Amino acid sequence: MSGAAAAEIRVPECEPGIGKVIGAPDAADLIAGVRVAPVPLWADDRGYFLEVARLGQGLPAAFPAESTQVSAALSWPGAIKAFHFHRRQTDFWTVVKGMLQVALVDLRPESPTFGRKNTLYVGTLRPWQILIPPGVGHGYKVIGTEPALLVYLTDRFYDPADEGRIPYNDAGIAYDWELQHK
Repeated sequence: MSGAAAAEIRVPECEPGIGKVIGAPDAADLIAGVRVAPVPLWADDRGYFLEVARLGQGLPAAFPAESTQVSAALSWPGAIKAFHFHRRQTDFWTVVKGMLQVALVDLRPESPTFGRKNTLYVGTLRPWQILIPPGVGHGYKVIGTEPALLVYLTDRFYDPADEGRIPYNDAGIAYDWELQHK
């Protein structure tokens, strides 16, 4: 982590592992402020239609139209993109192709869930959307044999000064990226 980022964030000392696995959108073990909802999806014999977002509705309802940014990230199988966090920005994630093992860690010392880790398995087989508030470290690993496509909205335009990075293998977070059910 860079010196400036280190001065502004305190990485907790977490128990090794993947933390609490979230199996339902309303799970009691979710990190404070993280919200999860099923993706509106309509399937038929031709395929499916998936709704990423309706501005002013759902999890990103409070995102201002004048600064909301829509982006996408394609990642190859086995790729790990972690950890980063935002000081002011809220993220809203929807996996539209493939499967992700999403790792979250609460980096906010004032939060009642400071130091808690969550793991969510989301994507084609579990179509959920995730709202990630500022101060929650996040990242993912592409699981399975297909690339994954993540479409995400942010409530602010991209600003490199708002983003902090922590190595995926940070000893304090101690996230276990290895296969869990061997």
